[in-house]
Amino acid sequence: MAGQLAPHITAMANHINWDEYFMFLAILVSLRSKDPNTKVGAVLVKNNKVLGTGYNGFPSGCDESRFSWSRDTTAGWLDTKYPYVIHAEANALLNTVAAVAGGEIYVTQHPCNECAKLLIQGGVRRITFLDNKHLGTESYAASQKLFAVTGVEIRHLAREHLRFDAVQAAFGEYAKLPEA
Repeated sequence: MAGQLAPHITAMANHINWDEYFMFLAILVSLRSKDPNTKVGAVLVKNNKVLGTGYNGFPSGCDESRFSWSRDTTAGWLDTKYPYVIHAEANALLNTVAAVAGGEIYVTQHPCNECAKLLIQGGVRRITFLDNKHLGTESYAASQKLFAVTGVEIRHLAREHLRFDAVQAAFGEYAKLPEA
């Protein structure tokens, strides 16, 4: 009726926060990786806007049947994935739609020293990571030193701070088939 106010509806109190949102996006992006051992996703962000995403994989245009996903170096380094795979962070930098200087990245794995150099050079000022398979390695030590010397903030987002139940509930709703 004209002149009547609509009933007041309050906002949801249990929405996910920005850290959860961007890390869940990084996890979702990681699912594009064909690597059978390690799936890594990255999301570059500035002012709470997504600038680019990336996941670990072979360069575009490569006939993937000519490469191995092996991690076993006993047959030789050239017979592994290591000399050929582009890391998620590098792909995110290459896939950006705007300048990333002053931005941040959410990544499912702590960046290696090679990705640390790229992120620093690209102007990324904060890194939020989920897991750290490099802990205790020289690559980890080198990346930490690079971040410290350049003033890049590095944050670990612990799994227990992510509300996976909220995502499961949302995906559960979307996964339901419509009734015929």
